[in-house]
Amino acid sequence: MKFLALIWSNLKRKKLRTALTLLSIFIAFLLFGLLCTIKESFTGGVTMAGADRLITRHKVSLIMSLPEAHRVKIERINGVAYAVPFVWFNGIYQDKPENFFATIPTDPEAFLKMYPEYTLPEAEKKAWLETRSGAIVGRTLADRFQWKVGDRIPLMSPIWPHTGDTAWEFDIVGIFDGTKKSADTSGMYMRYDYLDEGRARGDGEVGWYGVQIADPDRATEVAAAIDKEFENSPYETKTEPEGAFMQGFAQQIGDMGTILTAILSSVFFTILLVAGNTMAQTVRERTEEIGVLKAMGFTNELVLALVLAESSVIAMVGGFAGLAAAWLIAAGGSPVPGMLPIFYFAPHYVALGVALVFALGFVAGILPALQAMRLQIAVALRRNA
Repeated sequence: MKFLALIWSNLKRKKLRTALTLLSIFIAFLLFGLLCTIKESFTGGVTMAGADRLITRHKVSLIMSLPEAHRVKIERINGVAYAVPFVWFNGIYQDKPENFFATIPTDPEAFLKMYPEYTLPEAEKKAWLETRSGAIVGRTLADRFQWKVGDRIPLMSPIWPHTGDTAWEFDIVGIFDGTKKSADTSGMYMRYDYLDEGRARGDGEVGWYGVQIADPDRATEVAAAIDKEFENSPYETKTEPEGAFMQGFAQQIGDMGTILTAILSSVFFTILLVAGNTMAQTVRERTEEIGVLKAMGFTNELVLALVLAESSVIAMVGGFAGLAAAWLIAAGGSPVPGMLPIFYFAPHYVALGVALVFALGFVAGILPALQAMRLQIAVALRRNA
């Protein structure tokens, strides 16, 4: 601690250069935090996926329907606890395309049983089970449109038009939250039977099934048994773990992990060169001073530690400020909740960012520090003689 004044004086020697280096590190870690937040938005569903849940869809494509009769046949298969139907409703609020959000009809009782990570009061669960036109909305969606329990909202669906081509009317009977930050609360769930009795066409069609299995270790075996049940039928199926399904869905946009890793690698390599060059230049400019310090009794190890400490201080000030700024932006909520419903700076990415800060400080400073440590007193004192 007694050498902090010396380190601080060295940093103030070239204020503009130090400020520009800090700014570049700040931007690098701000970018790191925001890109990790976006990555979490695309992969949040994968981390929330249950090991004991499967997804069964049409073998050809997700947009092709399955018959409602498949549910009974799936539930007869050994290892299956129960199945839950889902349909992509594509609801649009107030007939404005920008008001799009995920709207999915399902069986409320089985859905609440299968997804315990979504929570809502018991009274609201009961209301959903008893209200045919009832719907539950996520907290993020409710905040987005200022909805509350008791509101009646109209939705239009280009996929499932209502009988008479009128708007669908839903009663909000509950607002659900997630037990984890990675839970998506930007959607709306309504009753499948209400959809089936009101749609103008497509009676008995289901988009996909969620399948609860009794033993996660038998997931592959049960998935194969489900697909075999419907083999060579007009509605062949593809069954896979929920995590794999979510991963495949996210990768339709692109391999976000590879894209973000490539961007961040380029940014950090550039920042490493900038910080390393700054430290090397700083040591070159202080050659005589380092010689004087050694003549005064500073050991080689102490000189090494001082240069590394200086490099670490620059990395920590710029890096921690960048991470803090990214956290504050993420805490403010998603700027586009329709596209990025899950928007938070996950703790494991914060820990990774902190590790990168210390790594940057060490790697950028180690070569100049070794150069300073190996400097001989006589050579240093006559460098500019």
